[in-house]
Amino acid sequence: MTAQTSSSIAQHPDIVALQAQSERAVASPTAQAVEALSLLTGLFIAASPWIVGFSGLTALAVTNLITGLAFVLLARGMGGDAYDRTHGMSWAMAGIGLWTVVAPWVIVGDVSTTRTLTTNIIAGGVAALLAFATAAMAGRGRRRT
Repeated sequence: MTAQTSSSIAQHPDIVALQAQSERAVASPTAQAVEALSLLTGLFIAASPWIVGFSGLTALAVTNLITGLAFVLLARGMGGDAYDRTHGMSWAMAGIGLWTVVAPWVIVGDVSTTRTLTTNIIAGGVAALLAFATAAMAGRGRRRT
């Protein structure tokens, strides 16, 4: 009878190195700043119909609420232990940002309020830029290993 040793895959040197890399990436001031700005941007998108005053456009208000909350959830998922596995979510975040830019025309059609367009274009653009920054940081971290 032979003795069997059972080692956990979590202790594999490559896995340990990836976890250490992920922890370093999340701990960097740049990553923390991008995450914080992403959370604030998502919350602003969600609350923008009531902050800016276009909640009368009910379909767009609901769209912004759902889009903003989805952005927050994805941005929140970028932190923590799962950073290396979830960096792909940054592309979904970019899609949400770009959707926020075009949503007034797609959802409402003829948008005659400047504040609606300005708010969605700026907030969506900032969201997309933050998502691209997140993707770039994740890609840069993977190339180093």
